[in-house]
Amino acid sequence: MSVIKVLSNIRKIISQNNGIIGSYLKLFRHDDLKWGTLVGEDKFGNKYYENKYYFIGRSRWVSYPQSVGFDYDASQIPPEWHRWMHYIADEPPSTNPLPQRKWMADYTENLTGTPQEYVPYTTTKPKIEAWVPPNKQ
Repeated sequence: MSVIKVLSNIRKIISQNNGIIGSYLKLFRHDDLKWGTLVGEDKFGNKYYENKYYFIGRSRWVSYPQSVGFDYDASQIPPEWHRWMHYIADEPPSTNPLPQRKWMADYTENLTGTPQEYVPYTTTKPKIEAWVPPNKQ
């Protein structure tokens, strides 16, 4: 690979990540700097990129919005974009959307570990009751 091509790729990375400071902040947040074509954006603000210059498995990536900070995870990617990210579909949902069926619910991220998590409760009486210490007065 020639020096000119390497410098050209570095220039593309810096310009796509909003300059040297933006590149530093992106590197701090994602531990990776890439350049690519913006393929689409979902309703949560996630931006999806592709660059066939990188090898398969690393050529598609997501950039989470600043509103989630460092609390981003893979469950914040909707199913239609998950198909594209994992090479199940070649066409992104921005150009080839999935048909919306009436039985399909709106997507929500996994809320485990947050105050909004689902906690089931029991309606059966426990077989063993917990010991309650006597009240000292």
